[in-house]
Amino acid sequence: MKHIHFIGIGGTGLSAIATVLLEQGYTVSGSDLTESNLFDAVKKAGGSVTLGHRAENIAGADLVVRSSAIPENNVEVQAALAAEIPVLKRSEFLGQMLADKEILAVAGSHGKTTTTSMLVWILSRLDLDPSFIVGGVVSNLGTNARSGEGDQFVIEADEYDYMFWGLNPDWAVITNVEHDHPDIFPTSQSFAEAFEGFVKNLKTGGSLVLCGEDPGALRLKDLLSADQNLVIYGFTGSEWDYQAENLKINLSAGTDFEIRINLEGQESILPLSLQVPGEHNVLNALAAFAVADGLGLDRQDIARVLGEFQGSERRFDIRGEYQGVMIVDDYAHHPTEIMKTLQAARNGYPTKRIWAVWQPHTYSRTTTLFDGFCGSFEMADRVVVLDVFPAREQKPADFRISDLVSSIQHDAVQHVPGIDQAVELLKKELRPADLLLVFTAGDAIEINDQIEKYLSAQAGF
Repeated sequence: MKHIHFIGIGGTGLSAIATVLLEQGYTVSGSDLTESNLFDAVKKAGGSVTLGHRAENIAGADLVVRSSAIPENNVEVQAALAAEIPVLKRSEFLGQMLADKEILAVAGSHGKTTTTSMLVWILSRLDLDPSFIVGGVVSNLGTNARSGEGDQFVIEADEYDYMFWGLNPDWAVITNVEHDHPDIFPTSQSFAEAFEGFVKNLKTGGSLVLCGEDPGALRLKDLLSADQNLVIYGFTGSEWDYQAENLKINLSAGTDFEIRINLEGQESILPLSLQVPGEHNVLNALAAFAVADGLGLDRQDIARVLGEFQGSERRFDIRGEYQGVMIVDDYAHHPTEIMKTLQAARNGYPTKRIWAVWQPHTYSRTTTLFDGFCGSFEMADRVVVLDVFPAREQKPADFRISDLVSSIQHDAVQHVPGIDQAVELLKKELRPADLLLVFTAGDAIEINDQIEKYLSAQAGF
């Protein structure tokens, strides 16, 4: 078996690929600049992982795969090229990796991790034993990747750096198309065109599953050829194939509803009860249901198993309740995601005082989607804004965090520059029956880590 080396192995995408390859018997090595849970998971699975990038790390490799965040001048990339070892991006490698599988790909600006996780759970629970790669840990399974014995490969189709153009899916789900990643896609049009390219790679006879509630997704139906299938799901279209009706919040703060299925002139209705909160998760469940139904699984079984779904890591991920304070991690870093998550929190926990602690992610996203962010926090009671997590970007000379904070449409918003200051503020002001919701795609998850430890050590307030 080949020896494959990954540069950036601690990221969600490459760590998942590495895990699958290890289970298939490949020799896997990799490097990253920082340690993380996923970095450690690859090590535990048998990979040889190294902190820091050095030329000698590629020794013995037959192939090198690099993260989108790794530049051409990286020392390991250059060492591989000098040694005439092929260097591929993730998108280039995935096409080879999935060649013999039935590919179920889930794309979209929001909801793709949860929808992919739901689909993975359904197929796993109903004994199809799929292979999968997800951009977050599937809570029911405790992992973000697996090499299964079944015919299906379920994959979260990431648009960043056009990764999903490397896929030729049999099933393509698109949850929504709303401008994001302005560092790669400077305009809404360029972002939409990326999804058009993804749809054009759908196999002959393949199925495109679109959310009818999203205009950007719905526009993609015109790209289908006569020998491809269209499936539409949502709330409001009576002619759509899968429709959710009669939504009610249940005792788990999730949603009870009915699915109306209208296929080939035959209509049926069945109940479903979700544990995960929010109307956006009802739509995610509809998408997963539609694919599983299309694969021929029993509808009652699909509904039952979806009712067991416990969510995905860092997607309204409830860590627990400490001294009466519910602590929640969330990866939301787009205005729509923040707004929908806060709405779900408000609907599911109407008596709690909701703290929204937000670490903006990248200057390009914060400035491009500025107006959207400023209107996203209405459902919170208190809003705390940290400094921007820059990731790969430099701070623009004209960027001022005070301009952002003063423009947020909320009466109780304040800025604290860093994690330590936010922790000190929360230690002083958190009260029983509060809900602490930290929004971060950066390192601010440390806030919840520290608050959890602090509250756990307290005898009371």
